[in-house]
Amino acid sequence: MALLLSLLTVLVVVSCGLSGALGCVLPQNHILLSRDNLVLLRQVRRISTLSCPKDTKDFRLPPAMVKGSQVQEAQAILVLHGMLQHISDLLLTEHASAAWNTTLLNQLRMGLYQQLEDLEPCLVRGMGEEGTALPSQGPTLAVRRYFQSISLYLEKKQYSDCAWEVVRVEIMKCFSSIITLQKRLSNMDRDLQTP
Repeated sequence: MALLLSLLTVLVVVSCGLSGALGCVLPQNHILLSRDNLVLLRQVRRISTLSCPKDTKDFRLPPAMVKGSQVQEAQAILVLHGMLQHISDLLLTEHASAAWNTTLLNQLRMGLYQQLEDLEPCLVRGMGEEGTALPSQGPTLAVRRYFQSISLYLEKKQYSDCAWEVVRVEIMKCFSSIITLQKRLSNMDRDLQTP
């Protein structure tokens, strides 16, 4: 979690001009949706990770993700979007539906969908200024690899209840870090608007 928090802290620092550079301000409900999603993730818990000692896994983000020199302003939104998209992709699988309460899982999916929709204008503006498609290297590639390792872990563990519990805890760590990023971005936007 420390590495994930470090990554998002770096993203905040390098993206302090994000709303000015991309003309994009996250909606106020974006933080609330993340909090709601975190609560839903707590509620879908079926077993304790303590009952799964053989299934523990540390899904560390690569060190390259926490180096500020490798994260450009426009990439901050891309990384945030990438994390939400990969979480959504994991939760849209049949295996997730089999592992967790479907009602709560659908609520979580709807919250993620709303957050992704909220970020779309930022992505379009970022791509328009960059004049390229979404980058597939640097931090965005590291995010993709991070979530690929989670997917491979689930597959290796044959989507067991214990594996899903480990992944649920990991996704909660992601959301905690996403919330921290969103709060700092909101505070920076407020500070930039204050005379």
